[in-house]
Amino acid sequence: MTAYFPAARLRRAAFIGVLCAGLAVTGTGCGEDPDEGTNGVGKLSADKIEEKAKAAATGADSVHLSGTLVSGGKSFTLDMRLKSDGGSGEVKSKDDTFQLLRVGEQLYLKASAAFWGQSDSAGKLGDKYVKVPEGDPSYKQFRGFTDMDVLLDGLLGLEGELAKGSYTKVGHTRAVQVTADAGKGGKLSVSLEGTPYPLLMERAGGAGRVELAEWGKPFPLDPPAQDQTVDYGSQLPTTKETKDQSGEPAPASSKGSGQGANPTKP
Repeated sequence: MTAYFPAARLRRAAFIGVLCAGLAVTGTGCGEDPDEGTNGVGKLSADKIEEKAKAAATGADSVHLSGTLVSGGKSFTLDMRLKSDGGSGEVKSKDDTFQLLRVGEQLYLKASAAFWGQSDSAGKLGDKYVKVPEGDPSYKQFRGFTDMDVLLDGLLGLEGELAKGSYTKVGHTRAVQVTADAGKGGKLSVSLEGTPYPLLMERAGGAGRVELAEWGKPFPLDPPAQDQTVDYGSQLPTTKETKDQSGEPAPASSKGSGQGANPTKP
């Protein structure tokens, strides 16, 4: 006996098959729960997701930040590993590349000879870490790039009404997006796997895009070797970054107060 299927039923079955195939390509099969196997934060409101992400970041021992920041009209590319008592890595501006290392309150800076301008010591400092005295105007400016709390506090701020966005991936990790002011106030991607750490921050007004990775991963943080360190005592050689038009040392341009200026503030 041959079964008979009306044409409408056949068309409906074909449509459903195509629809399910399309959903499977995008990672959500027909009838599947998109939150299955996740940490569940995707089911929460946008406000709660942001709250969970900030709490996870606050409780972490370390993080690796990489990407771009715009601060004070200047664009910086950073690649920094940070923890509560210091950090190390590289910061690039349009004119210079800096290697930064902070162990406790001791901050060390390695820059090109050009950065040191016309100082008598410029030619000797291109491949050395220079100890930055806490009283020097450069200290707050550079310390901010090595301060985990300062950078996270500035980065993880969304501006405007929050809304839950789509599910996505950051690298190989599934994430849910939280947008502010329809994306104009920033966009935060939060991990759907394990601890709901922030994974990607796209700042408001095109002020930068930073990936946050290796949460809680330990890394060594030691002072540079003595033969690779130069200590000028209470004041650095005059640099092009700390000179104003009169030729006198000028305060650091980054805004902020306390232990370190916040380079994430516009």
